Amino acid sequence: MTKKRNHIEEANQILIALGLPRAQHNDRSALSLLALLNLTPDKKWVKAENPLIGITPIMDWSREHYGKKYAPNSRETFRRQTMHQFVDAGIALYNPDKPDRSVNSPNAAYQIAPAALTLLRSFDTSKWSDNLSTYLTQNKSLAAKYAMVRKQKLIPVQIAPGKKIKLSPGEHSKLIRAIVEDFAPRFAPVYAGDTGDKWGYFDATLLDKLGVDVDAHGKMPDVVLHFVEKNWVLLVESVTSHGPVDGKRHAELTKLFAGSKAGLVYITAFPNRAIMGRYLGEIAWETEVWVADAPSHLIHFNGERFLGPYTTT
Repeated sequence: MTKKRNHIEEANQILIALGLPRAQHNDRSALSLLALLNLTPDKKWVKAENPLIGITPIMDWSREHYGKKYAPNSRETFRRQTMHQFVDAGIALYNPDKPDRSVNSPNAAYQIAPAALTLLRSFDTSKWSDNLSTYLTQNKSLAAKYAMVRKQKLIPVQIAPGKKIKLSPGEHSKLIRAIVEDFAPRFAPVYAGDTGDKWGYFDATLLDKLGVDVDAHGKMPDVVLHFVEKNWVLLVESVTSHGPVDGKRHAELTKLFAGSKAGLVYITAFPNRAIMGRYLGEIAWETEVWVADAPSHLIHFNGERFLGPYTTT
């Protein structure tokens, strides 16, 4: 067996010993663990390190050192089917350098947890068995501790009197909170989405009454509001780095909400006018723009009325 294959097999043995589910007993997860440790084929486990590393760098590292190539669209598989489980198990830390970093930030990074690093450096030594037993008795509390640190960074959003949800940290979620708490304090919230938890708050009963059959796999807007008095459904996109309601997005939302008995109003929300300025050429006509740092104002993009739905032909 080559040194490369030997390390991959050993990493798989470790994942099994640590109690990771069967879905993580594979080369992808083994290589992710090796990348977290910067354990190249020529290194012994005692030389394991703890670099900060992101998903794409993990994939690049696997190709460079172990000859394993993964397609660019494998990023989500690495993130959702390996790294999420590593973090939940307390093996890896997520954004330990900046816990409030946005979940969709290109700088998102992982690092082997200190206790796991100490344990894995003893692999293939006489101390491994005893160290593993000790680690397994303590790991549950370690995982809970790291989860608590992350939870403390969540952003609370007041959806309705007595009803709060928490969104993942980052500028995107802060803007969603501003939309719900500042833009629509007198509207009944139907749904508030978030890149960390797609269905942050979802009132399926109300949407059904409005004639909206939501596909869980559809690309929902960040916030949907029902303006009861006028029976309008406001579809709001929260833009901090990309994604205003342009022509393409307008068509997508029109199709997704085609069954709505309420009129549809399309709104793009920005944190400030400086960011809005980057997207002025992309914003679709007959839509609205709201800027969080001037919450009492609304910018109307053409059409015969200030705010309201238009008949789609």
